[in-house]
Amino acid sequence: MLTCLGGALMKKKTKIIIVVLIVLVLLIPIPTRYKDGGSVRYRAVLYDVMKYHQIDLESKTGFREGWEIKVLGISILDTFD
Repeated sequence: MLTCLGGALMKKKTKIIIVVLIVLVLLIPIPTRYKDGGSVRYRAVLYDVMKYHQIDLESKTGFREGWEIKVLGISILDTFD
């Protein structure tokens, strides 16, 4: 009887560990830095966040800034012209 309960508990723990690992792989971003003035892209399987900071000599500040956020490939926010 106790052996049966221990086996079921181990299977449940294994499933929980596998689910947690899959969620971590889907949500942990990999940063990519661009040499255009400081832009950074954080890319994970489920989402993509781009923080723009590009050199633009025609602007008053000398650079352009903005954000682009995509979830499952669908653009949620785009403040970069």
